[in-house]
Amino acid sequence: MFWGMYVAPTQDGCKPDLGVAVAKKLAKRAVDRNRLKRMIRELVWTAQANTLNKDVVVKLKKPIGRQTQGRLRKKEKELLRSEILELI
Repeated sequence: MFWGMYVAPTQDGCKPDLGVAVAKKLAKRAVDRNRLKRMIRELVWTAQANTLNKDVVVKLKKPIGRQTQGRLRKKEKELLRSEILELI
């Protein structure tokens, strides 16, 4: 499992918040870190708008791109995306 997800109830009358943590140590390239953050934001905001009315913090726990010299490839990106969808 690549992700850690923490969920907390929202304050009454407030919109749900989102926190994303992708460490430089785990995703070396800024391009990949930014791509992952955009992907997470998109998936969680969609869930928060539809069914999930809670505050969420998502954190990358394992390094990415071990076999591809630190680069995020399409296959790994799809794996990360599916894991996030399972958590939501």
